[in-house]
Amino acid sequence: AFVQRFRPAFQTRDLFTIWGILQLLRRYPGRVPDLDLMFDCVDWPVVRAHLYRGEHAPFIPPLFRYCGDDRTLDIVFPDWSFWGWPEINIKPWDALYKDLKDGNSKGKWFSREPYAYWKGNAAVATSRQELVKCNVSSTQDWNARIYTQDWFKESKEGYKTSNLGSQCTHRYKIYIEGSAWSISQKYILACDSMTLLVTPKYYDFFSRSLMPLQHYWPVRDDNKCASIQYAVDWGNSHKQLAQRI
Repeated sequence: AFVQRFRPAFQTRDLFTIWGILQLLRRYPGRVPDLDLMFDCVDWPVVRAHLYRGEHAPFIPPLFRYCGDDRTLDIVFPDWSFWGWPEINIKPWDALYKDLKDGNSKGKWFSREPYAYWKGNAAVATSRQELVKCNVSSTQDWNARIYTQDWFKESKEGYKTSNLGSQCTHRYKIYIEGSAWSISQKYILACDSMTLLVTPKYYDFFSRSLMPLQHYWPVRDDNKCASIQYAVDWGNSHKQLAQRI
């Protein structure tokens, strides 16, 4: 395999993405055809569907990236963090999944905190800043427990409070996109909590197969707090049904 970099990627995204492609070649030796593959390690999809209609359809550029949306034609591929994200101390998926599984086994679902949990960087998106307003206060409880993540502080302190395996302690976990899709979705789904999924704009390679009320509970983006409160109230009143989701 030959790799040519056209511009530097953020942190080590390109390195771990290349490693993922090499694992594909190793898994299917001789079965992956010889081809040129263009990969963009930036978050946002750019191949606009409306530019490649009719007679222009044969000229769609086969550009790979980590996510897409309904207005673009980028080809989605597993994101780099499946093979690790050392800059923020995230392990490769196989090792991290064991941590998440251990975290799930420490307590039964019914004994978990009966609230919706989210922890992340709120500064990257307006929608996340709106979510922070759903946190419990002295005057209002939306059944949400929101924690903002300061990655700079965490890096200085050795990521002591960022262990994903220790965050499976609530009956409900919130997924909300950042500036684009978020790598956190797979970790949230793996926690065996009922996932409260704020209406997304983007999709990754697996998320389009997720079904509402089977794999997650949909949360309205334009009415987050009340939607989360209703979901948690419903789940706490229908515990067995909520546990199945």
